[in-house]
Amino acid sequence: MSDLSATSDVADVVAKFPAVAAAFAADGKLSQAIGGYRARPQQLEMALRIAAAIRDDSVLVAEAGTGTGKTFAYLVPALLSGGKVIISTGTKTLQDQLFERDLPAVREALGVPASIALLKGRANYVCHYHLERAIADGRFQSREEAGHIRSIARFAKTSKTGDKGRLAAVPEDSGAWAAATSTRENCLGQECPHHAECFVLAARREALAADIVVINHHLFFADVMLRDEGAGELLPACNTVIFDEAHQLPEVAGMFFGSSLGSGQLVDLARDVRLEAVAAAKDYPPLQDAARALEKAARDLRLAVPQENARLPVAQLADNRAFQAALQVLDEMLQDLSRHLQTQAERSEGLASCLQRNEELHQRLKDWRKPEDAGQVRWVEIFSHALALNLTPLDVADIFRRQLEGQPRAWIFTSATLAVGRDFSHYCGELGLGAAATGYWESPFDYAGNALLYAPTGMPDPNHPDYAEAVVEAAYPAIVAAGGRAFVLCTSLRAMRRIHETLEARFARDGIEFPLLLQGVGAKGELLERFRRLGNAVLIASQSFWEGVDVRGAALSLVVIDKLPFAPPDDPVLAARIEQMRKAGKNPFMEYQLPRTVISMKQGAGRLIRDENDRGVLMICDPRLVGKPYGRRVWQSLPPMRRSRDAADVEAFFGTARNSDGAS
Repeated sequence: MSDLSATSDVADVVAKFPAVAAAFAADGKLSQAIGGYRARPQQLEMALRIAAAIRDDSVLVAEAGTGTGKTFAYLVPALLSGGKVIISTGTKTLQDQLFERDLPAVREALGVPASIALLKGRANYVCHYHLERAIADGRFQSREEAGHIRSIARFAKTSKTGDKGRLAAVPEDSGAWAAATSTRENCLGQECPHHAECFVLAARREALAADIVVINHHLFFADVMLRDEGAGELLPACNTVIFDEAHQLPEVAGMFFGSSLGSGQLVDLARDVRLEAVAAAKDYPPLQDAARALEKAARDLRLAVPQENARLPVAQLADNRAFQAALQVLDEMLQDLSRHLQTQAERSEGLASCLQRNEELHQRLKDWRKPEDAGQVRWVEIFSHALALNLTPLDVADIFRRQLEGQPRAWIFTSATLAVGRDFSHYCGELGLGAAATGYWESPFDYAGNALLYAPTGMPDPNHPDYAEAVVEAAYPAIVAAGGRAFVLCTSLRAMRRIHETLEARFARDGIEFPLLLQGVGAKGELLERFRRLGNAVLIASQSFWEGVDVRGAALSLVVIDKLPFAPPDDPVLAARIEQMRKAGKNPFMEYQLPRTVISMKQGAGRLIRDENDRGVLMICDPRLVGKPYGRRVWQSLPPMRRSRDAADVEAFFGTARNSDGAS
């Protein structure tokens, strides 16, 4: 339902946008041109609301349940509007899908002569300059990496776009890409000898000339809002901005409106200084020495913190003398490198660029070491082999709202998960959207007939040391009844590994032969392909599989969620936001933590039913879903499934499923 539910209201809006309405008719252009297309009332209503927002240069926040067809619902009015439109997505996968499949299909169906362009961040395009330097240097981590560089060099000679996504022969995580692409910091700009053939500049020229430009959220904030990468011309020329997967925006905005200094950036700078020094200042050894000293200081900073895969508030490191000493050494090494670069910068564009990067990174370090103000939090993120010093704003609403107050244009925010129940106030508040118009459309799928929400009885408190074992004990009968065909989604990597280990032992004990897959053992795409192909696999995964994963059909018939996905209360950014809200007299749990959990929960639950013929069970193990008053707000925000606490209902459901779809 939506605020267009009254027949007269729909009729009035249809009369104002006849071309949009006609496209979605049962015998309309989409139905005639696109195989398998079905007219849906929800899709038409959403498209009409978007068309009105585009016409009025207004803000619309729209939630559309799975199966509504929200992509077509915004593409049709966008293409028919005749203006310049930016479409920003949450993932490169959806970006590619829009550009390569959905946009061309709808454009052809409508017969609209709109030009389209795809624009990604510069790290996605081969850089001729850095590729050339990497080949000349010849130092790689392995023979495989050296082979990858050669493949990239061949690709760069024949490719029209230089988009690394089109070179499947080199894995996306190969270290060769770091050597063959540029960053904002190490790009030489107009001073580059390969400026005329630059793939990044070519992609930007196409984007500026196109009617519809497909980008992603990271690029939107980096390029358009912060003007960091020189593509700020896009927004002034644009009539409409559409955010798909808009639930990700608050987190991405916080990242870009703050600042970060990573040990990897420092190591990369040291490497580039060495390469540039070999090429242009071989007769000045102190520069090489200073670069090596900076790299050592960056690595020593990581080694000064014993924790791993952790997010720590700066106060927690105040008494860590090794960390404080390493910070001071890093400061001194940046100063020392700057001193040497200043004497050599005129010898090449590359050295001049390294000097500028050095000064920018040094300024970030100085900013991070200052006492934080009330609106920011300083914290450190620790990875296995790296570390990042972060400065994050606690509230992005004011900053984001300023972006909306410039030239009049339409702003569309859409996702399957933006509201708590039907209340959009949490989302609108996070982004400063004020009294934006909202629209809510439920999924057209028959959840009541095709899905079951199961909350097992007898579960211990989620903080109990044996909780992971209890999850396996409760989920095991459901997995067997489903014939495998399950996702087990965990709220932490530790729980994921423990549940995998326990379930593996249980399968071995009972002679169960369902293939057991684990996130991290292989690339995400490969795991999903194996899962679909096997047909009876069980995949144990963590946060990266909670959203953006589409498995249709019987291969995924059971989704088990171990806990309600509350963010850890000791997370430094969350802890600071909670404290800020308390000081303002607000209830951080009800106004911030719970709404974010509901939105995350809806994402995880959304993995289950992906097609109108899908059937399945959503099993939520957390006893707080039923035992706490706020649990009602969680399950009431989920699609309207039948609910049960009886394991026999799960077995009966899958008995019916096997009889109806022929699965064994």
